[in-house]
Amino acid sequence: MFWKLMEQHAGKFLGLVAGIVLGVVYLAFGFLDTVVFFVIVATAVYLGNKYDKKEDLADVLDRILPGKFTKQ
Repeated sequence: MFWKLMEQHAGKFLGLVAGIVLGVVYLAFGFLDTVVFFVIVATAVYLGNKYDKKEDLADVLDRILPGKFTKQ
């Protein structure tokens, strides 16, 4: 029954879990620390996505911060 409910309302369930996690992190660490944490997580997910797609990470980093990670 749980899995059927999960299939029908996956977005609501994930939203609930995300809200609980965000609320706990906010209460435990404060607003600014929470924002910094999620920026780091979002960056890691972005870079991981690029790695999964077999893109060269040096090219991705060079687009984000030109000249910082590649020799010229």
